[in-house]
Amino acid sequence: MNEIFFKELRIEHSLNPKLKHSYISIKPNYEPNAAQGAKIVLKTPKVSQKYIDELLKSRESWMRKQILKFQKTKPKEINFEDEVLLFGEIYSIDSDEARQLREKLENIPINAALKIQKSYDLFYLECAQEYLPKRVEYFAQMMGLEYRALVFKKFKGKWGSCDSKKIITLNTQLIKVKKELIDYVVVHELAHLVYMNHSKDFHAHVERFLPYSKELRKVLKSIHL
Repeated sequence: MNEIFFKELRIEHSLNPKLKHSYISIKPNYEPNAAQGAKIVLKTPKVSQKYIDELLKSRESWMRKQILKFQKTKPKEINFEDEVLLFGEIYSIDSDEARQLREKLENIPINAALKIQKSYDLFYLECAQEYLPKRVEYFAQMMGLEYRALVFKKFKGKWGSCDSKKIITLNTQLIKVKKELIDYVVVHELAHLVYMNHSKDFHAHVERFLPYSKELRKVLKSIHL
C-alpha cells in the first residue's frame, strides 16, 4: 500500500489488479498525530495517475464532508484512572458503577499505560458477559430464533457479527453506548439468522421488533469509540 497526496489530503493507495472498479473509503482516525482526523483509503485496479487524479478531484467534495463530519463527532474522552464510560454515561472511578474496575487498578502504577488499558478492557468484557446475554436471550425469544453460541471480542471496526453457523459475536465496547443502541445491535445480529444480508427484507425484519431502528442506526453510525 502506497501513500499518495491529493492537495493536503493524505491517502493510502491499494493497488489490486483483480478489482473491476475503484473504491474510496474513509474512516475516523482519532490518534494524536492524525492531523486530518480521518483515514482515507483508495483501492484501484491498475490505472494511470491521470485517472487517479480525476477520480480524487471528482470525489473531493464528498471526502471533505466526511472528514468534517468525523472532526465534529469525536468520541467521548475519559481520563484513565479517573473515569469510566458505561452505557453512554461517564462515571467517576469512585462510583459504585466502577467498583470492579477500581479494584483492578488499585495496584497498577499510574504510568503503566498498557496495564491500565488491559484493566479497562477486562472490565468491559466482564460487563459485557454479565449484561449482553440477557438482552440476546430476551430478543431471541421475542423473535422466535435460536443461535448456536454467543461470543465476545473487542473490535475496532464493527459492533457485532453473525455467521452462517449461527454464532453471534458482540463487541465488548458495546457496553460503552446507551442501552437502546445495544438492543439495536442485538436485534440486528439476531435478524441475520433469518437474512444473511442487509436487504430491504432484513431491515424490515429489524424494524418489526424495533420500530425506531432507523433512528437508532443513524445514531450508532455517528459514534466512534
